Amino acid sequence: MITREPTIERLAIAQALMLEPCGLGEAAIARALSTIGQHRVDDADLYFQTTRHEGWALEEGIVKSGSFSIDQGVGVRAVAGEKTAFAYSDDLTEAALLDAARTVRTIAAAGQSRRVKVASKPRVAASRVLYAPTDPIASLDSTRKVALLEKVEKLARAKDPRVVQVMAGLAAEYDVVLVARADGTRAADVRPLVRLSVTVIAEQSAGGVVRREVGSAGGGGRFGLGYFDDAVIESYVQQAVHAALTNLDSRPAPAGEMTVVLGPGWPGVLLHEAVGHGLEGDFNRKGSSTFAGRIGQRVAAKGVTVLDDGTLPDRRGSLNIDDEGKASQRNVLIEDGILVGYMQDSMNARLMGVKPTGNGRRESYAHLPMPRMTNTYMLAGSKTKEEIIGSLKRGLYATNFGGGQVDITSGKFVFSASEAYWVENGRVLYPVKGATLVGSGPDAMNRVSMIGNDLQLDTGVGVCGKEGQSVPVGVGQPTLRIERLTVGGTA
Repeated sequence: MITREPTIERLAIAQALMLEPCGLGEAAIARALSTIGQHRVDDADLYFQTTRHEGWALEEGIVKSGSFSIDQGVGVRAVAGEKTAFAYSDDLTEAALLDAARTVRTIAAAGQSRRVKVASKPRVAASRVLYAPTDPIASLDSTRKVALLEKVEKLARAKDPRVVQVMAGLAAEYDVVLVARADGTRAADVRPLVRLSVTVIAEQSAGGVVRREVGSAGGGGRFGLGYFDDAVIESYVQQAVHAALTNLDSRPAPAGEMTVVLGPGWPGVLLHEAVGHGLEGDFNRKGSSTFAGRIGQRVAAKGVTVLDDGTLPDRRGSLNIDDEGKASQRNVLIEDGILVGYMQDSMNARLMGVKPTGNGRRESYAHLPMPRMTNTYMLAGSKTKEEIIGSLKRGLYATNFGGGQVDITSGKFVFSASEAYWVENGRVLYPVKGATLVGSGPDAMNRVSMIGNDLQLDTGVGVCGKEGQSVPVGVGQPTLRIERLTVGGTA
């Protein structure tokens, strides 16, 4: 059997799905880019995309809803200096493509000498092979998808009689993109993405008072639905039920400034929000980030090393190429507490005089790319989780988080803990509810006093929002001890 090189194979898939059925070929792409290049621009690209999405939802023991959608189109962009002109169309014809090209070239005046030279010959961009180009929607038939959700419901109810309601969702997406740049770059990616989510409601009565609490879990990544075998389903159900039952016994959280221990894995969402966004190139080029102009300076405690890594196999935030055709990278952002780099797309990299880092991302063909995170995490240290918790005289141990927000300019954040415990003299005493962490990202990173050896990545549930665009991401960290964090509680 003769097989093609993976990058060539992905280009062939993208061309067969989007270009060939609409009569588009390399000649039409070259004409569109040349049309933009008739005016003075620094950069130009075309972004073709077709996406199929399927979702199933179970509630009250039955599958109550199902959805299926198809979306495809092309985004056309021209960049001149700091200005960007953008047009998109869901009509993949040469006429629509050329019309969009003529529209965006008006960002620069006619008759000026060209800055960008449109390449006469296309070249295949370098890329990675991090996941198979599979169609996850086709990896299970409808009957087995429904059965999977029913299995989740039955397992959860069997865990404990206090579980009174179970909700489960299954989503699968098949996303194919093709990038054509004025410099001749041609790149494509075939991106599978799946996710299984479980939410349970537990109820118990005490003294005539009925108390209800919620627990959630789930995960996924860039593979087929076959990933969700019995062991994986069991782990998600166990986590969700455990969270709900734990919260049934929770007490009001204390308030005040205290030492906080963060658990490994998903609590890295605090790192993502409070530090990661502040290290994106656009905020730093404009000087609006608290980290702007601080390359080479200490911004975190010794031992703190933070990476954004789009090259992890099968991970939710990973990419073979970013949405500008650049191969994803493993970028060190903070090394042993010293700021060493930012995440860049092509425009911000050019304006800052540095190289792109493979972080140009967009929600869809109808959106502009911008610097975005992929999988952002902190490297492990040397302490065990038991040592870190055992060192805590009085404080909070937070193992899971819900919503949060951050001010990029100041670095200030607010995060709600969905599962947390009160610790005294190194012993976990009881669960608490209503704990909110308030602080500044840079301050919190400088107050890290112990770093665990138990680095974990999240299970594959992250969605990052920025300027109205949402993209899948990953987060992670080891167990951390942070001094003097403000905790807003209910006690």
